[in-house]
Amino acid sequence: FISCLDSHSDASDAMLHFSKSKTMKTEEKEHDGQLDFEEFVHYLQDHEKDLKLVFKSLDRKIAGQVNANDIVNSLRDLGVHISLQQAERVLQSMDKNGTMTIDCNEWKKYPTLQPAENIPEIILYWKHSTIFDVGENMMVPDEFTSEEHMTGMWWRHLVAGGGAGAVSRTCTAPLDRLKVLMQVHGSHGNNMCIMSGLTQMIKEGGMHSLWRGNGINIIKIAPETALKFMAYEQIKRLMGSSRETLGITERFLAGSLAGVIAQSAIYPMEVLKTRLALRKTGQYKGISDCAKQILKGEGVSAFYKGYIPNMLGIIPYAGIDLAVYETLKNTWLQRYGTESADPGVFVLLACGTVSSTCGQLASYPLALVRTRMQAQAAVEGASQVSMTGLFKQIMKTEGPTGLYRGLTPNFLKVIPAVSISYVVYEHIKTTLGVQSR
Repeated sequence: FISCLDSHSDASDAMLHFSKSKTMKTEEKEHDGQLDFEEFVHYLQDHEKDLKLVFKSLDRKIAGQVNANDIVNSLRDLGVHISLQQAERVLQSMDKNGTMTIDCNEWKKYPTLQPAENIPEIILYWKHSTIFDVGENMMVPDEFTSEEHMTGMWWRHLVAGGGAGAVSRTCTAPLDRLKVLMQVHGSHGNNMCIMSGLTQMIKEGGMHSLWRGNGINIIKIAPETALKFMAYEQIKRLMGSSRETLGITERFLAGSLAGVIAQSAIYPMEVLKTRLALRKTGQYKGISDCAKQILKGEGVSAFYKGYIPNMLGIIPYAGIDLAVYETLKNTWLQRYGTESADPGVFVLLACGTVSSTCGQLASYPLALVRTRMQAQAAVEGASQVSMTGLFKQIMKTEGPTGLYRGLTPNFLKVIPAVSISYVVYEHIKTTLGVQSR
């Protein structure tokens, strides 16, 4: 569509040649520079299937035809705003009978439409929460194309993302544990910095103590990812949406609700992670022993301490992360999207890093209060204070900066976490047979 709006002839023809040559190269099995009849038929079948999927995503009323309003609304969902007159110009170039609507046959016959410029391709290349794991699983779940749902590629993406998250969290676990210690023990009287915190951890429990709490942090990836994805798909159905991709507002609502459901189910594991990260040498024998001691000494309610600030934190994190990522994505698409929907590794990593950093910054005070509430019984002399009471106490004794203790190690781990998770994700994805386009 963007190419149609810019310049109809030369740009479109160049795009047609580029896309066909690129697509046909992927069909060549023998890599001899020639395309045999079987490979050519396979290319045509794939091309027609892609065009049908795009038409289906545009035809929201399932009327068998697309009008100018459908084009405007579909592009608006992707953050690309065009006028009705511009959409009508696109239609006029495809409409053969003057009705200002096009059916599937007219759509397929239009020579300048390319698979790389359609909605499924944008969904395919711009995955975000599946790929990047920064230790906090509060992002809105990614959309998957109809083709990925039908071929079962969606679960391979989720498995690859889970494996990447496990490796990424393990590599950055020392910084994550340091963040928890600074959130709980940091104050004006105990101005813990990165080097003193790492030295203190190693002195107390040796090098392996840097990874305390990492085991439960990895274990919770699988149930949380699965629950969030299933909840997101069910909420989409309850919203009555049959479209391939939701609008930003709908995605935010569905993603936030899915996050609340998943977090509610696995929240006791979050409490265990904090307690294990704060434990002293010999305090617990393992995860199950920690759970038994908490249950025996504090009761079931202890497993849901800090639940409210955690749930409230999902809203600013998911909202700002999604808004920033979509803004950066759409800025890139409007500027460079006429040639390809594929942004490349560095653009994808940059957008993911910036959006997740903004999301964490917005929700960090709630995350700090959550961690302190989870740790209250484990800290000597700590009083049992409510969420609002803890906010007031921190503001009174430490000032606004007290709400951001531990932010430095948290930000230091973002770039390595995003980079590691992306590299591992690509390797696992290839192993599972998911071909990058």
